[in-house]
Amino acid sequence: MANAKVQVRRAYEDPAQGDGARVLVDRIWPRGLTKARAALDQWCKEIAPSTELRKWYGHDPERSEEFAAGGPSPSRSG
Repeated sequence: MANAKVQVRRAYEDPAQGDGARVLVDRIWPRGLTKARAALDQWCKEIAPSTELRKWYGHDPERSEEFAAGGPSPSRSG
């Protein structure tokens, strides 16, 4: 497994040859996407960011580092 490679793709992109296992990591199913078209091997909603963390992040690029770390620390969340 030393040569394992992880690729990040949008769920709406069509599967490509060589994708390997397709895993969705999100608590919410992508709107308008059928399970057949998604062609997923697994849906890991349990490990996706919480709803609260997603709302806090709000796709703000300035919060990317804190989002990746699990959200604001108590000292910065004022």
